Amino acid sequence: MVLREVEDADLPLLFDMMRDPAAVRMAAFTHEDPDDRAHFEEHWARVRAPGRTDVLRTVLAGGEVAGMAGLYGPMAEGREVTYWVDRALWGRGIATAALRALLALVPDERPLRASAAADNEGSLRVLRACGFEIVGESVSYANARRGPIAELHLVLR
Repeated sequence: MVLREVEDADLPLLFDMMRDPAAVRMAAFTHEDPDDRAHFEEHWARVRAPGRTDVLRTVLAGGEVAGMAGLYGPMAEGREVTYWVDRALWGRGIATAALRALLALVPDERPLRASAAADNEGSLRVLRACGFEIVGESVSYANARRGPIAELHLVLR
C-alpha cells in the first residue's frame, strides 16, 4: 500500500468506488445522491483548490488505485480524517495501512477527529487500530440510510 497525491486521472475511479451501493450504505453519511457526478466534481475541485490545507491522498494497492484517504477542516478545531477503499478490497488491511500512512504525514497535528456509523464495524476497527478512541455518540441523518442512525465520534490525541 502506498499513498500519493490525488491526480485528475484518479477521480473517475474514485467516483465509481464511492457510488457502490453496498459501500455507500455502510458509510451511511454520504452525499444525498452518490451518482451525482457534478456534485462529486465540485467537491473535489473545492478540496483541491489552491490555498486549501486539506491533506488528500490516493491509496494504491499493488500499483492500482484502491481508494483515498484525507484530512479535512481547520487545524485549530482538530481536523477530521476520512478514507474510502474499494469494497472489492475490504478485509485486507488496506484502510488501516492507508490511515496509518496518512497520520504519519501529520505527526504533530493532534487532536484529529473521526466519525462513523455505529454499525460500521470495519471502519471502527480501522480507527481503533490507528489509536482513535470513542468520545461520544449522536443520532444523525444518514443519506444512504434515508433516516437517522447512531453515529460514533472518535478522537486521536
